[in-house]
Amino acid sequence: MWLEIICGLVIYKLVRRFFSDDEFSDVETSDSTALFSVAHRLEKLYGGKAYVGLRIPDADTASRQDIDVVLVTKGEVVVVGVKNLSGFVTVTSDGSWVCEGGKHHRTETYPDPVIRTPMAFTVVVGDFLNFDILLAEVKKQASVLESYLEQRGVTLLEGKLSCRVIIPNPSFRTIHAFPSEVTTYEEWQHLKPVSKNKLTGWVKGAFSTGKEMQESSHQKLDFILGTAPMWDRVELKSSKIVLGEFLEFKGKQEDTLALRHIKRSKIDRISIQQTSMLGFAPSRLQVLYSYRDYRSEGSSGSESKEVTVRSSTEVVFQPRDSAKIKKFKLSSLISLSLSA
Repeated sequence: MWLEIICGLVIYKLVRRFFSDDEFSDVETSDSTALFSVAHRLEKLYGGKAYVGLRIPDADTASRQDIDVVLVTKGEVVVVGVKNLSGFVTVTSDGSWVCEGGKHHRTETYPDPVIRTPMAFTVVVGDFLNFDILLAEVKKQASVLESYLEQRGVTLLEGKLSCRVIIPNPSFRTIHAFPSEVTTYEEWQHLKPVSKNKLTGWVKGAFSTGKEMQESSHQKLDFILGTAPMWDRVELKSSKIVLGEFLEFKGKQEDTLALRHIKRSKIDRISIQQTSMLGFAPSRLQVLYSYRDYRSEGSSGSESKEVTVRSSTEVVFQPRDSAKIKKFKLSSLISLSLSA
């Protein structure tokens, strides 16, 4: 009898894993996950704090400017563009990058690389990137960030704001030399942690000149970026992260009513807790949340509250740089973070 139960459990989990993978196969999570991986390593290499997925208001265009990563240390602020390119990359005579191979194993040609959507984050095989345009894009992001900081009372000294493009994908290959502002995978892997007395890597120039930011300015800068608009994020059990915009909860009326208090103006993060017997999925789960505390960088400071809903309840989510709306079952989530 126990043997039959164990065999049934193994078959169930294999089938569940198969269909779970298929459910998320069309969600481009690798780029979002790459952002957090880069941010984490930057913090380990250079200290400070990295902010991921910012959406800074641009007064000139009355829109939001996407910024992949902003690293803040006591020496400077670095705006980082992360390009998760894979395959063999060549550079054409006009400065465009051509990606060949990669996960789709094909090459496609586009007549005019400049017509590529500037904010498209995922670069698929055969796409073109002009690094002059790419660097100009990151510099534009830095300019918008600088203006935003000034509006909120922080003025950076000259030379304390820099830009960088990082290509962290191990499948990236090239024989070309790129501008000094571009860090390829090989260079990225060879960067070493730095100390105040031994500066190496691509932040050496900025750290070795001038004085560190005053402690009060540094704290204010951290507070501003910690409360700045950013993309919502879904963390999946599969260790994947999806950036985008939370839209609503879908499910039985009883469950959506129980979740009605979870609004971005009040809540900054929910976490999912569930228990199961012998590995089987529970029919209900616990959703933990606490009210947003605007006095502490937007993080929750109040006691957590809990509601119980069906595990089939869904999160309706609009992924970044995708026209397709996705629905994630709460049972597949670890957490959901909401920007104010």
